[in-house]
Amino acid sequence: MDERIQVYETKMGKTLNALESELTTIRAGRANPHILDKLTVDYYGAPTPIQQVANISVPEARMIQIQPWESSMIKAIEKAILCSDLGLNPNNDGKMIRLVFPELTEERRKELVKDVKKKGEGAKVAVRNIRRDANDAFKKLAKQDVSEDEIKELEDQIQKLTDKYIKEVDKAIENKFSFCMEEIYERTKSYRDHSGRKRTLGKGTRNAENLRTCKGMRQS
Repeated sequence: MDERIQVYETKMGKTLNALESELTTIRAGRANPHILDKLTVDYYGAPTPIQQVANISVPEARMIQIQPWESSMIKAIEKAILCSDLGLNPNNDGKMIRLVFPELTEERRKELVKDVKKKGEGAKVAVRNIRRDANDAFKKLAKQDVSEDEIKELEDQIQKLTDKYIKEVDKAIENKFSFCMEEIYERTKSYRDHSGRKRTLGKGTRNAENLRTCKGMRQS
């Protein structure tokens, strides 16, 4: 790949990676250890990720279990969780901490969908801004005796990359929406669409039509 294109693809890739990292920290109805990724505790004077001072496991679908390597760290871990925006109350028995995830309410589900969409739109804006910067740089090449045809080819390549990463962003968002379908299936096996008609879900349903429906569904 042309080095003049590679630098912008790298930036788009970093934008996508940042989005995917953000999405993993969004708390849904299932226990997801990644929600702890950004939490740190003071360990011998240095801010340290919780994963580096404790064993983290998921013994049940709605529970995370945190067992510190050193018992003296348990209060620091509990404090980090309480001071975060996770909205979870840690259960500390003196040896380990348990985080129990409540079932998603309709209101909470709507908040999550809104948050996911917002992050997705932000990533798309960032990708398009990278395209704009690339095109601005390509136009300046005319002053370096680069032909119009070559500049047009560079612009076409950056557009193809933009289309590629916009699709990847959409895919990441749809994958995150899938938790909503799983939650509804497990609790009700069905949902009501926008017209109020009752529909039945097949287990594992993840197609785009159902994911779009999920955004505005009402629980049966």
